[in-house]
Amino acid sequence: MVVKEDPGAGNLSTFLQFLFIATVGFCTVGKFGTAKRNIPFKQYLLLVGFFWTSSVANNYAFDFNISMPLHMIFRAGSLMANMAMGVWILKKRYSVLKYLAVFMISAGIAICTIQSSGDVKAPRETHEDAVEEEKLKFIDWLWWCVGIAILTFALFVSARMGIFQESLYSKHGKHPWEALFYTHLLPLVFWLPTSPNLINHVKIALDTPEMVLLGITLPRQVMWLILYVITQGLCISAVYVLTTECASLVVTLTVTLRKFVSLLFSIVYFKNPFTLGHWIGTLLVFIGTMIFTEMLQKCVGLFVPKSEKKKQ
Repeated sequence: MVVKEDPGAGNLSTFLQFLFIATVGFCTVGKFGTAKRNIPFKQYLLLVGFFWTSSVANNYAFDFNISMPLHMIFRAGSLMANMAMGVWILKKRYSVLKYLAVFMISAGIAICTIQSSGDVKAPRETHEDAVEEEKLKFIDWLWWCVGIAILTFALFVSARMGIFQESLYSKHGKHPWEALFYTHLLPLVFWLPTSPNLINHVKIALDTPEMVLLGITLPRQVMWLILYVITQGLCISAVYVLTTECASLVVTLTVTLRKFVSLLFSIVYFKNPFTLGHWIGTLLVFIGTMIFTEMLQKCVGLFVPKSEKKKQ
């Protein structure tokens, strides 16, 4: 709803999310600046670099003709990125089935990307000159390619962050609330250069029509931003706790399934276009995910008689 009201509001919404979590963390975890850190400050700087870069890149992608369903499907490829980083950095090896699963996920994302590329449109006035219109369509497509490049970059940065978090907690212990606080407090300074952009979108938010929710009257976009900040705060807090209890790959799989639910909600509630090609791509992505987690094998095993299992 935030993005539909103002496509360029991603930066503002992320800033408000960081500010909200940092403020709550300063009062609770930080104990108003008196609490001691369990993890070295330099390590937090690295973690913040990964986190802030990934968050901002994902939000800026909306400014480059990237639709919400494509954004969600593309980010589902975080499983593939996490596996690639694990092979490259941690020198991990996987079974043939897991590589097959990654191939299916990659193919699914590619199909959805190709399907969405034909619907690239940017809001503008109509042009009578057909040649000029073709040029503008080509420019739209180029901007869309930039958006895809930004999403790809954010995908691998996020995967690298997950691996870094896993190694960080194994070395210094589990401190999810402290990590949540510092990774949202330290990046606030990065928004200083973007203050004109933030102020501009605050003005846009204040100029939207008013609406009433639970007896409170506020500009519609302000209401959406408040709801976004609260729900995003709950979501990211849960993810940080999960990173201390599970391996990076398990966290990625859990978040991928959550994205699938978000995708279905986006299609049904907002009536986003979803073609047969999109469904095939989505099916490949999530069957691949089930194979990777061995959920498919376990489901098949439920229907195999015990006598058959003993023979095997």
